[in-house]
Amino acid sequence: MTKILVIEDEESIRENILELLEAENFQGIGAINGQVGIKLAIAQIPDLILCDMMMPEVDGHGVLKALRSEPLTATIPFIFLTAKADKNDVRTGMELGADDYITKPCTPQELLKAIAIRLEKQKTISRQSQKMLDELRTNISMSFPHELRTPLNAILGFSELILSEYQVLEESDILEMIGHINTSGHRLYRLIQNFLLYAELEIAATNPELLKEMRNSEFSGVKSLLAEKARQQAKQANRTDDLHLNLQDSSVAMDSMRLTKIVEELLDNAFKFSLEGTPVFLSSLVENQTFILSVKDRGRGMTADRIAQLQAYRQFDRQLYQQAGLGLGLAIVQRLAELHGGEFKIESWPQQETIVCVSLPV
Repeated sequence: MTKILVIEDEESIRENILELLEAENFQGIGAINGQVGIKLAIAQIPDLILCDMMMPEVDGHGVLKALRSEPLTATIPFIFLTAKADKNDVRTGMELGADDYITKPCTPQELLKAIAIRLEKQKTISRQSQKMLDELRTNISMSFPHELRTPLNAILGFSELILSEYQVLEESDILEMIGHINTSGHRLYRLIQNFLLYAELEIAATNPELLKEMRNSEFSGVKSLLAEKARQQAKQANRTDDLHLNLQDSSVAMDSMRLTKIVEELLDNAFKFSLEGTPVFLSSLVENQTFILSVKDRGRGMTADRIAQLQAYRQFDRQLYQQAGLGLGLAIVQRLAELHGGEFKIESWPQQETIVCVSLPV
């Protein structure tokens, strides 16, 4: 059943609306004031919210502002019920993200029509989201097989050569080929892990329960984790002397595995797209209850247009540069930041400098 939350401090009005909704086969949930309404909206995730404008303590604008700032409830259709609807109130509500206004008193037909319009609009948005997911699947089908085949060719080719020629091959040659197999195996493993992680994040974005679980995670002792992971990345890239750390300790609203993934992808990009001998800076600080992680390199960089077009399974200038991977790294970082209530930002000057910042709640 379609779930509708009614936030109304006047009991008679609230009960009348709930009875009307029940008669029309909706599941109605009543909230006696704005504070209760906010809690119920986050806990129940209704399909639509009807909210009185004039209420004590937390008024309609306060409810709307709170719910629009919460990812779990940010996109729920929101209709104001109000006896006061002057131009300034309407504009304020619209700026906060209200979808409609209904002036009290109203007829049952007027209320039901407004509800139907907003629910249909939400269905349209859902269909558009599904279209985007379909396009994502198309991109995957085009790029994923090629990226899997490349390391698989190396693994199969070198292993078959060892099996067929091991009696005549020098030990040093065999060891070299085993090294190539190992490297290709790690590359294949990372490709698959990134693919699965991105798919998991796309699912979480549309699942309120998973999203809530992610946002309730926490990790402290960030400094030691970042430093250890950064040194590992630099060693793997043979760029130990290029790494510069300036880290402030903090707790962060994210688990250690996802935070590690963010550092891994940011540093991998910084080392991959800058020359050996140029510095890569990893910094962290806390400002206004926000943890800010940044990576700066002096490599190839990106234009503003390309930053705006950043998305999964897309790489730029592949015909000019030898690049491995699905183009998922920064897309994963961006998605992780957004799903945890944070922000992701890139500033870049081509052939000069690139700074990637991730901001997360502490």
